[in-house]
Amino acid sequence: MSTRLVCCGLTTLDVTQVVDRLPGADEKVVADGLDVTFGGPAANAAAVAVALGVPTTLVTVLGAGPLADVARAGLAAAGVDVVDLARGAEGVLPVSTVLVTRGTGERAVVSVNGARAPHVAADVRVLDGATALLVDGHHAGAAVPVARAARAAGLPVLLDGGSWKPTTPDLLAVVDHAVLSADLLVPGLADPRAATGAEQEAAVAAVLAAVAAHGPRVVARSAGAGDVRVRRTVAGGGVVHERVRPARVGAGDVVDTLGAGDVLHGATAAALARGSGSLDALVEGVRCATVSVRHAGARGWLAAADEGVVPEVLTGA
Repeated sequence: MSTRLVCCGLTTLDVTQVVDRLPGADEKVVADGLDVTFGGPAANAAAVAVALGVPTTLVTVLGAGPLADVARAGLAAAGVDVVDLARGAEGVLPVSTVLVTRGTGERAVVSVNGARAPHVAADVRVLDGATALLVDGHHAGAAVPVARAARAAGLPVLLDGGSWKPTTPDLLAVVDHAVLSADLLVPGLADPRAATGAEQEAAVAAVLAAVAAHGPRVVARSAGAGDVRVRRTVAGGGVVHERVRPARVGAGDVVDTLGAGDVLHGATAAALARGSGSLDALVEGVRCATVSVRHAGARGWLAAADEGVVPEVLTGA
C-alpha cells in the first residue's frame, strides 16, 4: 500500500521579521531579515511531511486574492497538494505577523487564525488512498467528519493540540494520538506552567489524563527543550507513562523556534503514515523538531534533516 498523509486545518500567510529585541509601547525597531511565506500548523506539517518523503494533501482554506495566491504558490513549490475549501472566497486567508528575537530564537506571533474563515465542510473522499490523518483543531466543521471517517477506516489520526477550543472535545473523540503544546490548557485544570517540581509533574499528569478521557489512546505534551511527557493506554486498558528526552541544543545554537511544534507534528504524522508505532513516530517527531531550532524558519532545517540528533526514551516516568 502506498503512503499518503492528509492534513486538515489552518493555512496562514506569515510575515516574519528578525529583531534584536521586541519593541516597547510606541516604539519602532529596525528588522534585519524579512520572509513572507505560507504558515499555519497544518500547512507547515504538510510541507514537512512532503520534505520527509511522504506525499501529502492539505485540506484547508485559502480563498481568492493576492495573499491567497502567495500562499498557494508556496504550497505548490513545497510539493503539497491542496484542497481549498473556500476557493473563490475573498479575504479569508489569515495573516500572521511574526517577530523572531535574534540570539534566543524566541518568537512573538499576532494572528487572527481562522476567525475570518467561513464555516466549511469537506468531502471525506479526500481520504482515498491515505494512510494517516493530521488535524490541527481549526476548521472543525471539516476536520471532525474527516477524522471520524479516518478512524472508522482504521487510519491513525493525530491531533496537533495547540490550544483548547470549543470544538476540541469533538475532535478528541475521533483521534487516536493527541500531541499537545505546553500552551494548551484544559478548562478547569491548573496551568502546569505556573507550578514547579512535584506540583508541576502532577499538573501535567492531570492534563494528560483529562485529554485521554475524551478518547485518544496516546496523549503527549511537549515542553520546549524539556521532556515530552507521554501517556499511552495499552491493551487491556492499562496505562503506561513515558518520556521522550530531546537531544540537548546549546543556547548559542538556537536560531529560531518558529514552527518547531509544527515540525514535531508533521514529522510524527509522516512516520505514522509510513506505519510506525506511536512511540517511534513521536521519537522521530522530536528528533526533527530538535534539528529545526538550529535553523531559520519552520522549514529551513530540512536540508540538514540527517544531523546526528537522537532523543532518549525514558519508560516508567
